[in-house]
Amino acid sequence: MSLPFDLECRPRRLRRTAGLRRMVSETSLCAANLMYPLFVCHGKNVREPVSSMPGVFHLSVENIVQEAEKAYARGVPSVLLFGLPKSKDAKASEATSKNGIVQQAVRALKKNLPELVVATDVCVCAYTDHGHCGILKGDDVDNDPSAALLGRMAASHAEAGADIVAPSAMMDGQVAAIRDALDGKGFKNTVIMGYSAKYASAFYGPFREAAHSAPGKGDRKAYQMNPANAREALIETSLDIQEGADIIMVKPALAYLDVISMMRRNFEQPLAAYNVSGEYSMVKAAARNGWADERAVALEMLTAMRRAGADIIITYWATDAAKWLVE
Repeated sequence: MSLPFDLECRPRRLRRTAGLRRMVSETSLCAANLMYPLFVCHGKNVREPVSSMPGVFHLSVENIVQEAEKAYARGVPSVLLFGLPKSKDAKASEATSKNGIVQQAVRALKKNLPELVVATDVCVCAYTDHGHCGILKGDDVDNDPSAALLGRMAASHAEAGADIVAPSAMMDGQVAAIRDALDGKGFKNTVIMGYSAKYASAFYGPFREAAHSAPGKGDRKAYQMNPANAREALIETSLDIQEGADIIMVKPALAYLDVISMMRRNFEQPLAAYNVSGEYSMVKAAARNGWADERAVALEMLTAMRRAGADIIITYWATDAAKWLVE
């Protein structure tokens, strides 16, 4: 049965075939957009599963190299390293050590994969015995000494060969402290990727198991952002840029697509979005129960982050997504 009127515009014409859909797609997603987060630990031949994040592992240095090689071969250009120290203390001693686990991994990666872009997370929550992201003074994180510590940590990563350092502690002035420390050590070309809008999110739970970084008491709401606030992200990001950030970031991604879009409209710097552990683990759990198609949901989520304006997506699906995108 035909309609009793003529349709001059039929949008379905451009959806009729896969070729047509690809031709008029407004958003592209490829392996070059992805950064792969990895957890490096001490020991030999360690590949320990993270129970709350299926497919994610604690990896010793030689296995980090193998995992990065696999991702790089599929077109993923960069990794983001998180370290699990041998021991923790109030001063986060291993965070700045030349022989710290992240520093070892950076040297191994740059030796074996010199073209791989190696980024390092700069935060001490996994290195402190109290699990907070800086030096405690009483029950509070003491901002300025903590920012100075982050500067020393970033400089040690740059000395090991890191291309990008990524401060995630949400200390006021942390980017300025890091830029000063890097420049003072002669690392003027080391890139800073600021976790500019990092929210105090419930989506970090699985990561805290993976990084052994849950706070011993209290929470991080006094320094990470309130999930109810969007305009505040513009203040934080403007400060990061003024202090020397080369790349800006929103974390988490999925529940903050509006913030990603707002950031894209207001800033010209390359924009990263962190597809965090809770977002990943929810889909993994649904897929294991037969409630969702992991590949379809993951690619839809990553595409949404690109559509919102992200240039770089940090995701535990990086290697899998790179494969799915060319199949």
